[in-house]
Amino acid sequence: MKKFCAMVFYLIFMYLNIYAEQPIILKKQGSFFIGGKSIKIEGKYDSKKWGRPQGQTRHGDHAYVFFQIPEKSRRYPVVFLHGASQSGKSWETTPDGRDGFQNIFLRHGYSTYILDRPRCGRAGLCLYSAKVGVANVDQLCFDIFRFGLWPNYYKNVQFPTDENSLKQFFCQTTPNIGGYDKKLIADTVSKLFDKVGEGILITHSQGCESGWYTAINNRKVRAIIAIEPASGFVFPEGECPGTIISSSGFLRTSSIAKSEFVKLTRIPIIMYYGDNIPDHPTDLQGQDNWYQRLKMARLWARTINKYGGNAKVIHLPEVGIYGNTHFMFMDKNNKQIADLIFKFLKEYSLDK
Repeated sequence: MKKFCAMVFYLIFMYLNIYAEQPIILKKQGSFFIGGKSIKIEGKYDSKKWGRPQGQTRHGDHAYVFFQIPEKSRRYPVVFLHGASQSGKSWETTPDGRDGFQNIFLRHGYSTYILDRPRCGRAGLCLYSAKVGVANVDQLCFDIFRFGLWPNYYKNVQFPTDENSLKQFFCQTTPNIGGYDKKLIADTVSKLFDKVGEGILITHSQGCESGWYTAINNRKVRAIIAIEPASGFVFPEGECPGTIISSSGFLRTSSIAKSEFVKLTRIPIIMYYGDNIPDHPTDLQGQDNWYQRLKMARLWARTINKYGGNAKVIHLPEVGIYGNTHFMFMDKNNKQIADLIFKFLKEYSLDK
């Protein structure tokens, strides 16, 4: 009996060690600001007259970076760039309390650098007066991020459907202060790569546009993983589709010199799109929005590949993965999504 009990306890112990999440051991972590500049009002500062602006400076348009380096880290760090109305929180703990991509990638040995891009979150100070708009858009976000059609979730949705998780998601929304500037963001992210060296760039939604420009500007970007690019696809001059008008509004594209565009052919690029995206136009704006963007992403990838590049679009239902939303890195199967990325990185020997 004693031997049997000992064997049971041993098996339980082994099960817990194999399947329980192991502690993340870090060699270093910290945070810093990068990029930005300061402006100064002419005149001389007077310590006796605080209210006067003369001679005073203002810093802004920088990014905030939080980094973690595991004890045994792989060669290439991962830089995470969020999308509109978000911050670095996007990549942290999920709304229902599970590991987000930050911890998932750390557990796989990747150093992580998570930005709050200029004029967002903890980098909210810009260089000029800016009005922060206030709007009631929770239901719009529910629809456009493809959780469902308000107030009903899609039947197969992977986003956690409990009330508190949705509240947590809505609470992490943050305004874009001072306006969106794709090149300012790209220049700032490029400065981060200059600081940390060669690495992998993971972008989301609106942030994907700045990701393209970062890779064009900086050869230290070794690959781009773009999660549901939303706009800002760049084409060579003479091949730009222009602005697409649909029931969901405008999808803008832009053109750049061919000599700049072909720089995107230097690295592998992969784009992931989730589920509940129709294969035809529709008057349901939250769905039509992504029909147009998925269609444009495929055209963009073909254009890159025409010039000798290596760009892929993965529509998850086509590879047997269902129910994912615009925020697939928060979805209940986010580890499965991460595994696809790890497979992609291994394919190009970026997992060393």
